[in-house]
Amino acid sequence: MNELEGLKGFLDQRGAAQGMPNMQNIEKEIFEDEDVKAFLEQHKEELTPEAIRKGMSALLEFRMERDARKIHKEVKAPGLEPCLEVHNGFILVNYKRTEEAIRQERERKRRRLIHSINMPKNIAEARFSDTALTKEREDVIRELLNFIEAYKTDSTTYHKGLYLAGPFGVGKTYMMGALANELSENGIETTLVNVPTYSAEIKQAIATNTVEAKLVSIKNTPILVLDDIGAEMNSAWFRDEVLMVILQHRMLQELPTFFTSNFTIDQLEAHFAHSNKGDQELLKAKRLIERIRFLAKEYFVDGQNHRNPSEMKMLENMKD
Repeated sequence: MNELEGLKGFLDQRGAAQGMPNMQNIEKEIFEDEDVKAFLEQHKEELTPEAIRKGMSALLEFRMERDARKIHKEVKAPGLEPCLEVHNGFILVNYKRTEEAIRQERERKRRRLIHSINMPKNIAEARFSDTALTKEREDVIRELLNFIEAYKTDSTTYHKGLYLAGPFGVGKTYMMGALANELSENGIETTLVNVPTYSAEIKQAIATNTVEAKLVSIKNTPILVLDDIGAEMNSAWFRDEVLMVILQHRMLQELPTFFTSNFTIDQLEAHFAHSNKGDQELLKAKRLIERIRFLAKEYFVDGQNHRNPSEMKMLENMKD
């Protein structure tokens, strides 16, 4: 007994016992199915009546799997959709990735290109298209778009980043998130680091001797964004052994680096000139700032504060 005859016998027996459609009715439904009719019409020169008869189990499987997906029932191959094919004169069911599965995989790959270290959650969804084009932001967004286009065209040439200075809540961090998302759409990897929280974490890494391991990925990432630099607890060690190491490496390797800060670059130099011990270290601060100026062009961003009061209070508490 072949596969088709066995299936027919089983269905006929069950249909007789339960009042369900027998094989003839099922065959009728199969041949009236619009997808099946289109398939048979397309391959009428390749399929003999015998091939169609032997292919009934494949046609039935195709309908059952297709219909199960329409009503979100459990299916044989999740993420794949059934399709009918002819191979050496036989009807076969093949399974191909759905458009939704392809879209989800593409999105997963894109997200893997963005490494976020203690950044706000909403940055993952930041887009230039959702950014209000105020007068204060137009020049910055134009420069960011120019950078993306230039880097896509030639990633081997050095492309200077941007240093965005300005008050709280004017969109500096959001625009950096939009930059990272746009770069990821083009297969380009970016790391975004919230400097204040990173400084606290890396100090804790001293005890486990993992400072260098934490530095390596940031030093070498193709595109780096250092967010809210200057808001961290003032520390000569963090300035000299972390920031200086990162920026020196990126300057020598000519790796694009971006910054956001509430300080202008001149103000940041004054900030870094004072250590947590109260000492003035003008030369060390100047050396660090020279690297920032090499790596980035400064833009001042002003405008309406878009952060809510509770977020502002939290940020102020972090700085105290």
